Amino acid sequence: MNIITEYPLWFILFCLLAGGIYAGVLYYKDKRLNELNKWLIRIMASFRFIVVSLLCFLLLSPLLRSVVREVEKPIIIIAQDNSESLISGKDSAFYRGEYKQKMNALAEELSDKYDVKIYSFADGIKERSSFDSLSFNEKQTNISALFKEIETRYSNRNVGAVVLGTDGIYNQGSSPIYAAGQMKQNIYTIGLGDTTIKKDLILSKVEHNRMAYLGNQFPLEVIINAKRLKGKNSVLTVSKDGQVLFTKALSIGQEVFDQTVPVLLEAKQVGLQRYRIALSSVDGEMTLLNNSKDIFIDVLDARQKVLILADAPHPDLAAIKQSIENNQNYEVESFLSDEFNGTFKKYDLLILHQIPNSKTGTNKLLVELENSGVPVWVFSGANTILKKEIAVAGTTSKINEVEPLVDVNFPLFTLSDELKQAVKDFPAVTSPYSNASSDIPGNALFYQRIGIVDTKNPLMSFYNRGDTKLAIFSGEGIWRWRLQDYASHGNHNVFDELIAKTVQYLSLKVDKSFFRVISKNNFFENEAIEFEAEVYNDSYELINDGEVEIVITNAENKKYPFVFSKTNTAYRLNAGSLPVGEYKYEAKTKVGAKAYSQKGSFSVSSLQMEYVNTVADHQLLYNLAKQHNGDLIYPNDINSLAEKLNAREDIKPVSYSEKKLTDLINLKWLFVLLLVFLSAEWFIRKRNGAY
Repeated sequence: MNIITEYPLWFILFCLLAGGIYAGVLYYKDKRLNELNKWLIRIMASFRFIVVSLLCFLLLSPLLRSVVREVEKPIIIIAQDNSESLISGKDSAFYRGEYKQKMNALAEELSDKYDVKIYSFADGIKERSSFDSLSFNEKQTNISALFKEIETRYSNRNVGAVVLGTDGIYNQGSSPIYAAGQMKQNIYTIGLGDTTIKKDLILSKVEHNRMAYLGNQFPLEVIINAKRLKGKNSVLTVSKDGQVLFTKALSIGQEVFDQTVPVLLEAKQVGLQRYRIALSSVDGEMTLLNNSKDIFIDVLDARQKVLILADAPHPDLAAIKQSIENNQNYEVESFLSDEFNGTFKKYDLLILHQIPNSKTGTNKLLVELENSGVPVWVFSGANTILKKEIAVAGTTSKINEVEPLVDVNFPLFTLSDELKQAVKDFPAVTSPYSNASSDIPGNALFYQRIGIVDTKNPLMSFYNRGDTKLAIFSGEGIWRWRLQDYASHGNHNVFDELIAKTVQYLSLKVDKSFFRVISKNNFFENEAIEFEAEVYNDSYELINDGEVEIVITNAENKKYPFVFSKTNTAYRLNAGSLPVGEYKYEAKTKVGAKAYSQKGSFSVSSLQMEYVNTVADHQLLYNLAKQHNGDLIYPNDINSLAEKLNAREDIKPVSYSEKKLTDLINLKWLFVLLLVFLSAEWFIRKRNGAY
């Protein structure tokens, strides 16, 4: 520790000189003090000399430089698997009792020499004070997330070793071997669980879509595994509300058995539907918890309807229709203009090909379009007639062969890199020559490339007429793009992406309600049920002045009331986790005298991932320990782990030195010292009548 200053050290002489002059003038030139004892005068002069000299020295902005040394004990991280798979076997009582005691004793023994940190991992990573609070009830295991968390929290810290207690079974994240590849810490593993392959029939997975449409059939794929049950039989059933919809007899012909069963069901009711898939039990099974699953399908009552209206048959129409119909969310109808006598209002999107033109007329069609408010995608040609207030168009008979040029700054939706690359190879389309411009601003997705010249004439662009969306493709021959996509890639995925994203953007309806509740329609049992809510005033501005209340009701009519918390301009609710089942909710709020409500439903699905694979993977734990200079030990040898760690020479305390600079004027004790000297001087002078 030493004192430094910006000025040369010999400036201290001026500080001492100033203190001496001040004290001399005050005490040796003042004749009123001649009657006092000389030793009192000298004491008071010394006090004044010290105070003035120190104050002058502080004017030099002195700094106190110090070196602080800290010794950090090595950190030992003990991470314990808290998933259900550990207690799925016959040793569940051991893990709930004796094992916890052994781990607590280990942590206590290590704490004398090391800084011990205890964590549990499975659904998430939690720091714990002891092992007593472990419940072994979490639904999935992610060991790689644990290693990432350790790297984040303890980077550049003195971590001596990581002790990992697990059965080696993981069903989330990447391989622990890969995830721990960059870790420099020593890793010791405790091999838990049972490596014996037990008799078990497992409904491992059900592949399905989250959504179906009323009256349609939808598929399921049921994946079944069996171990050591050769010669046994079971029955697969699919049921809803107690009614069996599908059955299939299974004959297990191998010791290691795998089978995928396709199931086709019909959506007969609107709303969130719960289906139970189950396998009948087989004698000798280790557990029946993995013999069934519940899935939830959201059945919608209608698809979005798309109308294609054309002046005459054209290969463009077939290419567009086939791409749209690949998405089950859309229902496509196509007519020639002289055959259609319906109304536009029942459709969600209207695609016009080469109309309106001089043959079909313009005024009547355009008036009906504007009155309907339906989004429109126009494929214009040489004879197409569009008014300038609608969009760019031409009426000339001249045409150009143009290639598409992607606008990299297009803001409305995102194109994949594959599509952007494929557009460069798309063949030319025929586009009417036009220098016309639009009276409304738009966004061009493609510009026209004529020969080797890149122009700013839009080939495909998007506009907004009030709340109505409009797209213009100024050309014909888009069917060639679909053929080119197949020739290059063996499928139509790139072309379908272009059509799908355009249709989705145009047909997407803007929610203009004054009260919205936003949430997922399916949660897992280990997830928190979260909602967001938005409230708007008459000017359609976000507000959060009032309260938003919600009541969640389960299938047994049990109600769970909650109140949303306010964020900056909206509302948020974390309702915690709820049991597996189907739920409905109703949210309410008030804006002035107006009352709003929103109803909805969601489901909570069970997670049985820990029962799909119950065979402990000690080979993984052995490899992990050996790659990181550790050992694999077993629960019976936990007591020896402290000895192994204590015997390592590379786990040592680390001494850190830190240099600190502190302004001397900020030291409180210096202020107290000056105050004491001045107070003592004043007291002596006052007592002896010098004031």
